Amino acid sequence: MQKTTIHLLRMSETPIELEPRLSVQPSSQPESGRGLQPPPLFQLPLPTQDPSDTHQQMQLQLEPQLSESNPEHQQQAKPVWINRRRLIRLILGFSLCSAILGLVYYMHYNHQNSNIQAGKGRPPEKHNTITHTVTPCLSPACQWASARLSISADPFTQPCDYFLFTCGSDILSPDNGGRQRGQGIPGHPQNQKEKAVWTERRGQSKEREDRGLRKEKIPDRKTVLLQYLREILESNTRPGSTAVQKAKGFYHSCLDTKSIQTAGAEPFLALIQKLGGWAVSGQWNRTDFNSTLRLLMRDYATFPFFNLYVGKDPNEIAHGTTRRYIQIDQPDLLIPIEWNSKTLKSQAKTRTLRPFLASCERYLALLGAPPSSSMIHVGTFISLSSELAVAAAPLDFRLSKGQLYQRMTIRELQKQAPAIDWLGCLQAAFHPLPLIEDDHVLLHNLPYIVQMSRIVGKWLNKHEPSSSGPVHTYMVLSLLHKLMPALDSRFSETAKNLSMALGDAEEGADRWKHCVLETERGFDLVLTHLLSKRTAHREIFIVQQAEEIIQNIFTSFKSKLHELKWTDQKSLQFVMKKIQSLIPRLWTTKEISSEAELDLLFSKVTVGTTSFFSNYVQSLSLWQKRRSQLLTEKAEAADILSVTPFLLGDELLFPMGMFIPPLFHPTYPRAMNYGVMGFIIAKDILHLILPDVYSHSEMVHAVGECVWAHYLTVTEKAGRGGEFSLSAAQQQELWVQYSALQIALQAYHQSLKNHPNDTSISGLSHTRLFLTSFSQVNCDSDPYSKCMPLEPSFLITVICAKSDLCPTSLQCPNKTQQHSLETC
Repeated sequence: MQKTTIHLLRMSETPIELEPRLSVQPSSQPESGRGLQPPPLFQLPLPTQDPSDTHQQMQLQLEPQLSESNPEHQQQAKPVWINRRRLIRLILGFSLCSAILGLVYYMHYNHQNSNIQAGKGRPPEKHNTITHTVTPCLSPACQWASARLSISADPFTQPCDYFLFTCGSDILSPDNGGRQRGQGIPGHPQNQKEKAVWTERRGQSKEREDRGLRKEKIPDRKTVLLQYLREILESNTRPGSTAVQKAKGFYHSCLDTKSIQTAGAEPFLALIQKLGGWAVSGQWNRTDFNSTLRLLMRDYATFPFFNLYVGKDPNEIAHGTTRRYIQIDQPDLLIPIEWNSKTLKSQAKTRTLRPFLASCERYLALLGAPPSSSMIHVGTFISLSSELAVAAAPLDFRLSKGQLYQRMTIRELQKQAPAIDWLGCLQAAFHPLPLIEDDHVLLHNLPYIVQMSRIVGKWLNKHEPSSSGPVHTYMVLSLLHKLMPALDSRFSETAKNLSMALGDAEEGADRWKHCVLETERGFDLVLTHLLSKRTAHREIFIVQQAEEIIQNIFTSFKSKLHELKWTDQKSLQFVMKKIQSLIPRLWTTKEISSEAELDLLFSKVTVGTTSFFSNYVQSLSLWQKRRSQLLTEKAEAADILSVTPFLLGDELLFPMGMFIPPLFHPTYPRAMNYGVMGFIIAKDILHLILPDVYSHSEMVHAVGECVWAHYLTVTEKAGRGGEFSLSAAQQQELWVQYSALQIALQAYHQSLKNHPNDTSISGLSHTRLFLTSFSQVNCDSDPYSKCMPLEPSFLITVICAKSDLCPTSLQCPNKTQQHSLETC
């Protein structure tokens, strides 16, 4: 009895706002040193009951603890005590009911107050006072998210050593040679001259690691999507259709690096013999130039002298026409070139030719070329490459000269560039479509195409006794680069060494990422089918949640535009007219192929478990056939790897690939979804319309400078060595991300008015959970990260300046300039 009474008293003394924390912790903690693995994506059960039912269920789970008694005591107690115990139980039960009723009344009273505050334009809660109770989210997704937050640094309990760390500062330092953000910005914390600052911060970072408060960042969007597709391909579900088995077999053969290493260069050498050999080996049957080119285009998606793709004519899009055309562009040249702005020509310089020459020699050696003759073949290859490079031009130059989307018939193109059998090559590439000479194509660098034809014709007409077939060798080496991902590591290491010598070295992607991308190239329809099948019974709920966020963010975005200071009223009207014409919507795949249709489509594909080279060659053929289908498709096919919104006519489309865990989940509290996905959506929209805003409003510059001034003040860098100015790109990115956070927060508060019973995790409610979730966003997660001079989580301090959105503990007591901060 005494034990039960004490338990009741302790429970009643528990602060109300902490109770949800006890109910949402995961059942098991992750092992030390191992990262949290997210639950199976989209396999998480959706809520099947009302949040109030969940709260009642929690209470029912607590009641048995209050009614437990000691079994030994039951056996020894006398009957007279049984009646007394029943009486005491009755009294305790009545007390418990009274406490619950009081708790319900307290929740109702505080909920009314929050709605009143929200109606006055104030945030629905103050974190420096006792918050009202929120219903905890108990879904598996929320339990995983709660566990993730529990091992991450809390920005509101440790603000002084949290917000001032820029991206990568926990793992990179000036001493280890790693890439640093902000280099070149005087006074920036990551400036390599500030050794003392870095030494101090490395110590703080180590201390945080020891306390288990490292920052668990959300991975970038593309990585999240690739992880999801990886899970599909590695799942051990029932065998399924033959097309699904082939896609999974292709993926696993790509992962089998041991077999790839064992095969070496033999698969490619066998393919060369299939193409008639080549002069490098001394065995070449002098195949016809155009017949070899047609074969490379049709079966291997290889275009040595020009590029082919399918797309629309922008001049027709403005008039509502959706027809697609064959587009012919300059190729991705193998030789490294530079653009000379004085001569307006591309050129290859000696400092880049030397490592390129070494890489060519290495490739020939790996393919068994005799050392005595390899230099001759390398020399003619570089000579031909250099001539072709002179005619190439960068995109901005071609755009300024009006060389993009030049329309002509295939017959007219044949007259302009006669060395290429254009009709035959295009028919081979887009088989079985019936192309004729009167069909139109779009050219993107006609001067290059004309010059390329002259160069190829000149080399083909050379009649030297020791002719080595340089044009054919050029095509074979182009095919080598196309098939290099399927060859052993010696080839990829050679390519990597060349990139390092040219200063373009990048970190290599994980093997599984590479294999997912290669699988998608040939089996995109299969992955689209698996994606749709996996989410079919939840898609309606997912779509509803995603579309709500999109619409609310877009509404808040338009409201934000009205708040900007424009150069004149006409500028505002111009931008708003453009924005009002847009229709934001979720981009979903309307037509999904059935398993029977997929099996028929991939019936001629043979996937081996140990021959990735053969599998890869077939995927290239599938890729080229898929490209051919684009010419006849009317609807815009959904790109399974698309993770950013785009404009299509008057529609602003958001791909489904954006809305996957951990960025989004339909069972998350809305605060989490708005804090992460809402911010990302707002940022994407702002980037799409940035040119219009930047040219008509001075607010972009002013807000960017204001946010930067906050950073310099808090980091105590102001006054050290003069002004610390930002580039225009950095000012724009600061404005974009700060405005995106404001837009997402405003949209969430509006959502909270419509859905006041938002759930919570880790005992964090509403705005606090929104900002904490936002703090997990990684600033390296988008293509504009290089323009962001500080970590996005720092924007929380700017949002919280002179506002009641954050707890008072957010202020660092050792920063004397805090009182001078202004609201941006």
